[in-house]
Amino acid sequence: MKSYDQYCPIASALDLVGERWSLLIVRELLEDDQLRYSDLHARLDGCGTNILAARLKTLELGGVVRRKQLDPPAASWVYELTEYGKGLREVLHVLAHWGARSLRPPETTGDLEPGWLAGALRIALPAMCPSERIEFRIGDEIASADAGKVVAGAIDEPDATIVGNSLDFYRLMVERDLDAVAVDGNADAVRAVLASLPPVPQAVAAPTA
Repeated sequence: MKSYDQYCPIASALDLVGERWSLLIVRELLEDDQLRYSDLHARLDGCGTNILAARLKTLELGGVVRRKQLDPPAASWVYELTEYGKGLREVLHVLAHWGARSLRPPETTGDLEPGWLAGALRIALPAMCPSERIEFRIGDEIASADAGKVVAGAIDEPDATIVGNSLDFYRLMVERDLDAVAVDGNADAVRAVLASLPPVPQAVAAPTA
């Protein structure tokens, strides 16, 4: 476990989660509360078994994740975030919106896995989301923000329903363009959710050769 060996909270945080794959492990455990080692390995395409094991060990030693055995009949060993580790949700929320400014819009095929929408909303929306109940119908995906909690699928009597494709969703969440999607219901409820997101930073243009 390498250390920056600096008395600095940023350096201390990076000692724990600054290695490659570490925050993506946290991302997966935020999306699904408990995952087996094999689940994490399957989701993190390109992460070798030795690297994954090393990252999990570092996160365990730092108190970010814990390993536990499920009750019978499953009796599987799973990883989950500690309360300390769950505090990274807001960190990833802000980081995701910052990183989205340099992320190209999604392609119609190949970029998004089935079930992506609920996970995207869990990261995109703040933990203390407004009380509005919004249903998202994006392409073949359906997920909802139900009074601060993201759930897969539809909800009864939403305040508003957002309809569009993945590019429309990108323009709504990244560019905050409400006109990019169709809104059925209370558009002010959608505006309240957008207002709860971090300020939109300007992307820095890449230097020219």
